[in-house]
Amino acid sequence: MDPIDALLEIATLLERERASRYRAKAFRQAAATLKDLPADVVNDPSRLRETKGIGASTFAVIQQALAGAVPDYLVDLRGEVEPERTSALRAKLRGDLHAHTEWSDGTTPIDVMADAARALGHEYLAITDHSPRLRVARGVSADRLRAQLPEVRRASGRGLTLLTGIEVDILDDGALDQEPELLAELDVVVASVHSKLRMESRDMTKRMLAAVAQPHVNVLGQCTGRLVQGERGTRPASEFDARAVFDACAENGVAVEINARPERQDPPDELIAVALEAGCLFSIDSDAHAPGQLSLLDYGAERAEKAGVPAERIVTTWGLERLRAWTD
Repeated sequence: MDPIDALLEIATLLERERASRYRAKAFRQAAATLKDLPADVVNDPSRLRETKGIGASTFAVIQQALAGAVPDYLVDLRGEVEPERTSALRAKLRGDLHAHTEWSDGTTPIDVMADAARALGHEYLAITDHSPRLRVARGVSADRLRAQLPEVRRASGRGLTLLTGIEVDILDDGALDQEPELLAELDVVVASVHSKLRMESRDMTKRMLAAVAQPHVNVLGQCTGRLVQGERGTRPASEFDARAVFDACAENGVAVEINARPERQDPPDELIAVALEAGCLFSIDSDAHAPGQLSLLDYGAERAEKAGVPAERIVTTWGLERLRAWTD
């Protein structure tokens, strides 16, 4: 087995199961290092082991692959990590409007995320790194976002359109955490609440209503902010008048995100039902922070199918031309 392929497959599987970001990143780094090494170093175990970027685990994988075997670590992961689930709705998804890169709290560059999206058959992928206020996630300032935009456009092509975007923080009063003129330049704006998640229901409702009324917002992201499992622990859902918020989404043409991350399952099933009744559009998004997490769309598709969401009301089933007409 090619050792680079083995390292990258391990990284992808670790990312899909949301393992330690550092562990997955180590395998991607080892693959990048190996790609640039001369053959005499690759084939000399002592020199290879001393190479920066090659650790004990990645060295063992490389040696087993060079010997013609499927590395033990990869065999174990293939047996442990659930492969992507297939469904009629998953097959209809054309892209993803919520993904992060190393510009904020993602683990890889834009072009690596783009390659992973191509491998999944995506028609489009929006790069939506965090906005400035979310410092813990290295939120992107206005100047950094302006610098990112040509990089996103440059990585488009070869069957994939990368869309410029942002996951913008909804501030306490419902304002958006980025310059309005800059938001107007973007292809996709996902607006999410990341702070004061336990705000009193009436105030949270006013906050969200103000946000979805903003003309540049396309998607209301992870609307309750809840966590139901995973290494980060659990967190209860925010409280707000869901019918009022979803009525406003429908009125303003803002899609309600079905966040595909299994640790979120956001919105809860009962709120998907409210959004359906309100006439909302939906966007099934991976909220990927690493290439292997782009495949998590299958979880979101499964939840949407069970909730009875019609495919035609899911904007990520639309082709690029229709999607652009909607976001414009």
